[in-house]
Amino acid sequence: MKTRKLLTAFVGVFAAVALTACNGASGSADKLSGVRIMVPNSPGGGYDITARTSAKVMEDAGVARSVEVFNLPGAGGTVGLGRLVGEKGNGKLVMQMGLGVVGSVYTNKSPSKLTDTTPIARLIDEPDIIVVSKNSKYTSIDQLVADWKANPGAVPVGGGSSPGGPDHLAPMLVAKAIGIEPKAVNYVPFDGGGELLASVLGNKIAFGVSGVGEYLDQIQAGELRVLAVTGPKRIDGVTAPTLKEAGINVEFTNWRGVVAPPGISDEQRKALIDAYTKMHESAEWKEAVRTNGWGEAFLSGAEFGTFIQQQTDQCGAVLKDLGLA
Repeated sequence: MKTRKLLTAFVGVFAAVALTACNGASGSADKLSGVRIMVPNSPGGGYDITARTSAKVMEDAGVARSVEVFNLPGAGGTVGLGRLVGEKGNGKLVMQMGLGVVGSVYTNKSPSKLTDTTPIARLIDEPDIIVVSKNSKYTSIDQLVADWKANPGAVPVGGGSSPGGPDHLAPMLVAKAIGIEPKAVNYVPFDGGGELLASVLGNKIAFGVSGVGEYLDQIQAGELRVLAVTGPKRIDGVTAPTLKEAGINVEFTNWRGVVAPPGISDEQRKALIDAYTKMHESAEWKEAVRTNGWGEAFLSGAEFGTFIQQQTDQCGAVLKDLGLA
């Protein structure tokens, strides 16, 4: 019951470009320029896709120019977080982040915290999917659950996040809901959905858990089979039930956002928030959200900061309740 209450609070909302203003934030005619977006994991994952999509939309919509996206992977995003916190006052750097970094701060015992950063905006939310290759013996979630319950250690699950991240929490919550001790789960972490994909396609793991937007191309091409969706409703264009429809009492949604270093000026902070607000309102962004199967979850500034603090507290409580922190 305790886990269910925490989960209910935790999953309500469970996922660019930062730019500094030319001559400050003096007017709508100013175009932000020269900002770098750090992606704290490998190319091809959810953070990477979100950051590169945001950068392109910002430029296409006329909000920014000369936006650079770069990857700095390591320790579930906490290597990048340490770099960001160390760049105090740098208004030309932001980091793409989300629930995965919240959990990694706990499991990697990171000295840098998300609460040390400057919150800019929460951009999207996204359900995870339980996915196998087209050649997998599993054609339904019921078949997978039966084998998993019979011998948890013999059914390895891969996720595109380190312990404490969304792709780790989702199967752990599913395991607990079907009667498997989370500590018995054979979880194989990958540094982002891009690295996970090869192991799913090669049947090196029994199943994978990742954000739907990372694998839409492979799903539509028939290379991957989705067995279940972790969110509250089915996904358009994906033939798979929700976990609750399959009789598993779990509902889980990931989210992604953007934070800046501590100590940036009020003008820099306002310019970043204004830029993401304009991006969020653009037709180009709405199309990108639809194409990637994301959900709108925009929240900016102090409200996003409050949300990060809530997620930090709730994530720690859930991890401890599952015996994982």
